[in-house]
Amino acid sequence: MKVTETGIKGCFIIEPTLFRDDRGVFFESYNHRKFEEAVGQRIDFVQDNHSVSHKGVLRGLHFQTGKHAQAKLVRVVQGKALDVVVDLRQDSTTFGQHFKMILSESNARLLFVPKGMAHGFLAMEDNTVFLYKCDDYYHKDSEGGIIYNDAELGIDWEYPLNQVLLSEKDLDLPSFKSALQ
Repeated sequence: MKVTETGIKGCFIIEPTLFRDDRGVFFESYNHRKFEEAVGQRIDFVQDNHSVSHKGVLRGLHFQTGKHAQAKLVRVVQGKALDVVVDLRQDSTTFGQHFKMILSESNARLLFVPKGMAHGFLAMEDNTVFLYKCDDYYHKDSEGGIIYNDAELGIDWEYPLNQVLLSEKDLDLPSFKSALQ
């Protein structure tokens, strides 16, 4: 397993070792002990989420606040997605900055998203299956979000924005500045 910290402190790309032969591919997608050693902190995942999205579906940018803030370990097991995290930690040197990467079935990469981040992804293929582990349960009263096309964040979603499919809830999310008030 190769672990690389992104430009956002505490956010890590995890690349499992792939064993390929004429039968296909085998890899260890999660090992609790190795994961904690790699990220340097104790994480107890308590909830797994699973979504299936059509090409062009954008989910996010979502977060939970306070004692219900969530760290996540995300990956794509089928298809391809552009994954985006935004640093919401006001004491962070990367506050307001974002990181994005492609997660796909073919690259088998995972992304560890620490607490204090907004997170979202855009499905770049039909039937993109996105999995994520969370270290706290969903808590409706603690949820928040930021509109995907916030001008201050300037995220290039690498997809025609007039073709993005969003939920009603995600269409009504506030700006970056408003979400943090």
